[in-house]
Amino acid sequence: QVQLVESGGGLVQAGGSLRLSCALSGRFRSMYGVAWFRQAPGKEREFVSRITLNAGFTTYLDSVKGRFTISRDSAENTVYLQMNKLKPEDTAIYYCAASPDMGPNYDYWGQGTQVTVSL
Repeated sequence: QVQLVESGGGLVQAGGSLRLSCALSGRFRSMYGVAWFRQAPGKEREFVSRITLNAGFTTYLDSVKGRFTISRDSAENTVYLQMNKLKPEDTAIYYCAASPDMGPNYDYWGQGTQVTVSL
């Protein structure tokens, strides 16, 4: 089992920044990658960014490239999502999830953290 706990969400004005954290525990070292997803009210969940835990390869949703940065801290067993230049359309519940391989399926999910960006 792998446990993921998100933190760092909150209310911020447009143009501001937040850093989300995803604390990993359990058998997370057997995981291939950790990703951030988000779900806005009335919308489907969408992929935001992903990092491979060993090599640190990253991928991003086009709309967040240049504004968001995903990183990992192996010593702290934590994956971060630094979000800069936030826009109201970034408002959503953000979830981190862990995948055991390169495929699109994520077996373990956190409980989510709310990000609200005001005008």
